[in-house]
Amino acid sequence: CCTAPAPPPPPPPQVQCNTGPYIVFFDFDRSDISAEAASILNNAASAYANCGTARVMLAGHTDTAGSVQYNQNLAERRNASVQSYLTGRGVPTGQMMSQAFGESQPRVPTADGVREPQNRRVEITYGPGSGM
Repeated sequence: CCTAPAPPPPPPPQVQCNTGPYIVFFDFDRSDISAEAASILNNAASAYANCGTARVMLAGHTDTAGSVQYNQNLAERRNASVQSYLTGRGVPTGQMMSQAFGESQPRVPTADGVREPQNRRVEITYGPGSGM
């Protein structure tokens, strides 16, 4: 006698907010954005557009070459470069927070004074638990 009503159409797919981390690397003793870093940051800025008003955390790091204080300042300069770049791609400055770790949290543990490219980085994360 009866047919079941047609199921409702599925909801449109939600664009996922990719919270990262996005990691950009730096040359030794440098804080400028390389072409490779720019490509990663462009992806991060595009992903941010899918994250609503998510908070953004920048975590700057260095290798162990140089003094602790110098590396702390270098990590801060790297964060500033990334923040400036992301601001230029539409990520609001007020949504970004940065913390410089200097040489205290290496990706690759090394002895003091070692130049390790994997440790010269800024990590960008979005959303809850991103340091804010």
